[in-house]
Amino acid sequence: MRRAGPLTLRGSAIPETTTDQRLLDRRGPTDWVHTDPWRVLRIQSEFVEGFGLLSEVGHAVSVFGSARAARGSERYLLAEEVGGRLATDGYTVITGGGPGMMEAANKGAREAGGTSIGLGIELPFEQSVNDYVDIGVTFRYFFVRKTMFVKYSQAFVVLPGGFGTLDELFEAITLVQTGKVTRFPVILVGTEFWGGLHDWIVKTLRTEGMISEGDPDLVQLTDDPAEVVRIVHEAHVNHFG
Repeated sequence: MRRAGPLTLRGSAIPETTTDQRLLDRRGPTDWVHTDPWRVLRIQSEFVEGFGLLSEVGHAVSVFGSARAARGSERYLLAEEVGGRLATDGYTVITGGGPGMMEAANKGAREAGGTSIGLGIELPFEQSVNDYVDIGVTFRYFFVRKTMFVKYSQAFVVLPGGFGTLDELFEAITLVQTGKVTRFPVILVGTEFWGGLHDWIVKTLRTEGMISEGDPDLVQLTDDPAEVVRIVHEAHVNHFG
């Protein structure tokens, strides 16, 4: 089974490539040029669906992390606690809607009585929105999905993860660094996991002048879910009063 936007496809109805792949693939015949106007309309519809879904969620925090964390593992339980504490403090929890730490954060938010949102993405392999999502949507295009994460979040909480998590992390840092978004906290949870990356940012990027002196301060590191909520709440109060 594959979800493609609002569609559910099974068996022989599943195409060999994803919508993103067909958009970005320039190989083969050039008749794809004539289909782009229709793709623009599809992209527009995804923005409309996302804006309509999320426009009234209130104050929210996006939580990122690996889809590969096993249920009941230490990191799964950490993500669950983070989601629960954020929900208890009144924040809607938004994740990528997948398994692993995303599922855990959604679970924690729901079981704490908060709102749990999942923004899924069409992938070549099977992955559906997890069972702890109260409100969910599956996007075809990564860039539309990323816009939703940024537009409707007051903070980014980044748990241990792989390439997808790193992509979301550096997207957030870049938007804050360049002033494209109002400054909001980017919190790395797991000092042992993220410490080497942060040291490299300080000792290599900053030392060699690739970033500004204060840029490493755009991210904060902690191991404590309570500290995560404190940082988010403090930034919220300072910005919104």
